[in-house]
Amino acid sequence: MRVIVADCSAEYSGRLTASLPRAKRVLLVKADFSCLIFSELGSYKPLNWMCAPCTLKEVRPQDEQAAAPGEDDPVQPDDLPVGQEEAPGVERILRVCASKSSDVLTISIYHTYSDQDFDLGKDPGLVKDGVEDHLQRYLAQQIERIGEGARLVRREYPTPIGPVDIMATDGQGMHVAIEIKRHGGIDGVEQLTRYVKLLNRDPLLAPVRGIFAAQTITPQARVLAEDRGFECLILDYEEMKGAESGEITLF
Repeated sequence: MRVIVADCSAEYSGRLTASLPRAKRVLLVKADFSCLIFSELGSYKPLNWMCAPCTLKEVRPQDEQAAAPGEDDPVQPDDLPVGQEEAPGVERILRVCASKSSDVLTISIYHTYSDQDFDLGKDPGLVKDGVEDHLQRYLAQQIERIGEGARLVRREYPTPIGPVDIMATDGQGMHVAIEIKRHGGIDGVEQLTRYVKLLNRDPLLAPVRGIFAAQTITPQARVLAEDRGFECLILDYEEMKGAESGEITLF
């Protein structure tokens, strides 16, 4: 990871055009040459960025070719016009070119306060508490939450279009496909719709009904789910976690 603190400006060209005027910012350059530009205040998201796959070239203004390519010459990423390159006082230029498109992010650096490289090593990834896998596991262990007499068939029930989070049977013996989300939106309802439609083609399973389960469900998703005959189930993660561990809670 390369971290640069510098006075800089930036120009993004290609499928869209955007520019950042000169200001003091933080530049992050990753090992895959992804480049992100951050400011001190405002959103946690970068102001501008280029994602991998991409290439990065660092040049000095005096090293840039003065002559533009001829009409018959193939246009290379380094030949693309850049708005800020000729600005006075530019120390160096970082040009990040997308590998699969004509997009180019050109960063003109006027003054560098810090430029350091860090070896971060292999990252184990973010471990979240309360994600879908935990909700799925707790609901499988507490399958009676979908109704008295319910029984678990299996988690990650395989289908040709992907696994159903939980397949169960209800108290009347009907198969139930359960789609689990942390925050239930319309996309989740559409996903459950595809599963139920496919499962109902299997005479050994049909009829199959659906349950859309989540910690929160948007009003639009609830309307769509109920319109398609699905039950909506709100999952209280803390309650389910306590029931799984046998903890006694006051509230």
